[in-house]
Amino acid sequence: MTKIDPSYYLSNQPRSTSGSNLGKDEFLKILMAQLSNQDPLNPMEDKEFISQMATFSSLEQMMNMNESISHLVNNQSVSPVIQYSHLIGKEVTFYKFDEETGEIIEPKEEVKSSVVAVSEKKGFAVLELENGQNIYTDEVIKIEEPTKE
Repeated sequence: MTKIDPSYYLSNQPRSTSGSNLGKDEFLKILMAQLSNQDPLNPMEDKEFISQMATFSSLEQMMNMNESISHLVNNQSVSPVIQYSHLIGKEVTFYKFDEETGEIIEPKEEVKSSVVAVSEKKGFAVLELENGQNIYTDEVIKIEEPTKE
Protein backbone atom coordinates (compact mmCIF):
# COMPACT_ATOMS: atom_id res chain seq x y z
CA MET A 1 0.00 0.00 0.00
CA THR A 2 1.32 3.46 -0.89
CA LYS A 3 1.70 6.14 1.70
CA ILE A 4 0.73 9.77 1.33
CA ASP A 5 3.63 12.13 1.69
CA PRO A 6 3.05 14.18 4.92
CA SER A 7 4.25 17.36 3.17
CA TYR A 8 0.98 17.31 1.21
CA TYR A 9 -1.15 17.59 4.36
CA LEU A 10 -2.99 20.89 4.59
CA SER A 11 -1.68 21.47 8.11
CA ASN A 12 1.90 21.34 6.78
CA GLN A 13 1.35 23.95 4.07
CA PRO A 14 2.73 27.45 4.60
CA ARG A 15 0.07 29.97 5.50
CA SER A 16 -0.25 33.25 3.73
CA THR A 17 0.22 36.33 5.92
CA SER A 18 -1.83 38.53 3.61
CA GLY A 19 -5.11 36.88 4.65
CA SER A 20 -8.04 37.27 2.32
CA ASN A 21 -7.09 40.73 1.10
CA LEU A 22 -7.04 40.97 -2.68
CA GLY A 23 -5.00 43.63 -4.39
CA LYS A 24 -5.97 45.41 -7.57
CA ASP A 25 -3.82 43.08 -9.69
CA GLU A 26 -5.62 40.00 -8.34
CA PHE A 27 -8.99 41.69 -8.84
CA LEU A 28 -8.15 42.50 -12.46
CA LYS A 29 -7.01 38.90 -13.09
CA ILE A 30 -10.28 37.55 -11.69
CA LEU A 31 -12.31 40.03 -13.73
CA MET A 32 -10.43 39.21 -16.95
CA ALA A 33 -10.79 35.46 -16.33
CA GLN A 34 -14.50 35.95 -15.73
CA LEU A 35 -14.91 37.96 -18.95
CA SER A 36 -12.90 35.54 -21.08
CA ASN A 37 -14.70 32.46 -19.72
CA GLN A 38 -18.26 33.73 -19.84
CA ASP A 39 -20.91 32.00 -21.91
CA PRO A 40 -21.21 33.85 -25.26
CA LEU A 41 -24.92 33.02 -25.41
CA ASN A 42 -25.50 34.40 -21.92
CA PRO A 43 -22.98 37.26 -21.41
CA MET A 44 -22.51 39.11 -18.14
CA GLU A 45 -25.18 41.67 -17.41
CA ASP A 46 -24.16 45.31 -17.88
CA LYS A 47 -25.15 46.05 -14.29
CA GLU A 48 -22.83 43.35 -12.94
CA PHE A 49 -19.93 44.58 -15.08
CA ILE A 50 -20.46 48.20 -14.02
CA SER A 51 -20.69 47.11 -10.38
CA GLN A 52 -17.42 45.21 -10.64
CA MET A 53 -15.68 48.15 -12.33
CA ALA A 54 -16.93 50.48 -9.59
CA THR A 55 -15.56 48.06 -7.00
CA PHE A 56 -12.22 48.02 -8.80
CA SER A 57 -12.15 51.82 -8.93
CA SER A 58 -12.88 52.03 -5.19
CA LEU A 59 -10.18 49.48 -4.46
CA GLU A 60 -7.63 51.42 -6.48
CA GLN A 61 -8.53 54.70 -4.75
CA MET A 62 -8.23 53.10 -1.30
CA MET A 63 -4.82 51.67 -2.19
CA ASN A 64 -3.65 55.09 -3.40
CA MET A 65 -4.96 56.71 -0.22
CA ASN A 66 -3.19 54.08 1.89
CA GLU A 67 0.07 54.83 0.08
CA SER A 68 -0.40 58.58 0.61
CA ILE A 69 -1.12 58.13 4.31
CA SER A 70 1.94 55.89 4.72
CA HIS A 71 4.06 58.56 3.02
CA LEU A 72 2.60 61.23 5.32
CA VAL A 73 3.32 59.15 8.42
CA ASN A 74 6.92 58.60 7.29
CA ASN A 75 7.38 62.34 6.78
CA GLN A 76 5.93 63.09 10.21
CA SER A 77 8.38 60.75 11.88
CA VAL A 78 11.41 62.75 10.71
CA SER A 79 13.48 63.93 13.64
CA PRO A 80 12.73 67.52 14.68
CA VAL A 81 16.49 68.19 14.64
CA ILE A 82 16.65 67.32 10.94
CA GLN A 83 13.35 69.06 10.23
CA TYR A 84 14.60 72.40 11.64
CA SER A 85 18.32 72.14 10.78
CA HIS A 86 17.83 74.65 7.93
CA LEU A 87 17.48 77.37 10.60
CA ILE A 88 21.14 77.13 11.62
CA GLY A 89 22.79 80.41 10.69
CA LYS A 90 19.45 82.24 10.35
CA GLU A 91 18.41 85.12 12.57
CA VAL A 92 15.23 84.50 14.54
CA THR A 93 13.02 86.97 16.35
CA PHE A 94 11.01 86.03 19.43
CA TYR A 95 9.38 87.77 22.38
CA LYS A 96 11.47 88.24 25.53
CA PHE A 97 10.29 85.82 28.21
CA ASP A 98 10.88 85.08 31.88
CA GLU A 99 13.37 82.19 32.07
CA GLU A 100 11.80 80.77 35.26
CA THR A 101 8.11 80.86 34.34
CA GLY A 102 8.41 80.77 30.55
CA GLU A 103 5.84 83.59 30.33
CA ILE A 104 6.24 86.43 27.85
CA ILE A 105 7.24 89.65 29.61
CA GLU A 106 4.75 92.50 29.19
CA PRO A 107 5.02 94.86 27.42
CA LYS A 108 6.16 92.58 24.65
CA GLU A 109 9.75 93.14 23.61
CA GLU A 110 11.25 91.48 20.55
CA VAL A 111 14.67 89.80 20.79
CA LYS A 112 16.83 88.82 17.78
CA SER A 113 19.56 86.22 17.77
CA SER A 114 21.22 83.82 15.35
CA VAL A 115 20.64 80.08 15.57
CA VAL A 116 23.88 78.21 16.23
CA ALA A 117 22.46 74.70 16.79
CA VAL A 118 19.25 72.67 16.88
CA SER A 119 18.61 70.05 19.55
CA GLU A 120 15.68 67.96 20.72
CA LYS A 121 13.90 67.98 24.07
CA LYS A 122 10.91 65.69 24.73
CA GLY A 123 10.25 65.33 20.99
CA PHE A 124 10.31 69.06 20.26
CA ALA A 125 12.97 71.04 18.41
CA VAL A 126 14.94 73.48 20.53
CA LEU A 127 16.89 76.30 18.90
CA GLU A 128 20.20 77.11 20.60
CA LEU A 129 20.92 80.79 20.01
CA GLU A 130 24.07 82.86 19.78
CA ASN A 131 22.99 84.91 22.82
CA GLY A 132 23.02 81.74 24.97
CA GLN A 133 19.26 81.26 25.15
CA ASN A 134 17.39 78.14 24.08
CA ILE A 135 13.88 78.51 22.65
CA TYR A 136 11.31 76.15 21.18
CA THR A 137 10.53 76.59 17.51
CA ASP A 138 6.93 77.61 18.23
CA GLU A 139 8.23 80.72 20.03
CA VAL A 140 9.77 82.11 16.83
CA ILE A 141 7.81 85.01 15.31
CA LYS A 142 10.17 85.83 12.43
CA ILE A 143 13.03 84.16 10.52
CA GLU A 144 15.40 86.10 8.32
CA GLU A 145 18.86 86.06 6.86
CA PRO A 146 21.46 87.48 9.28
CA THR A 147 22.05 91.20 8.93
CA LYS A 148 25.39 92.03 7.37
CA GLU A 149 27.21 94.71 9.26
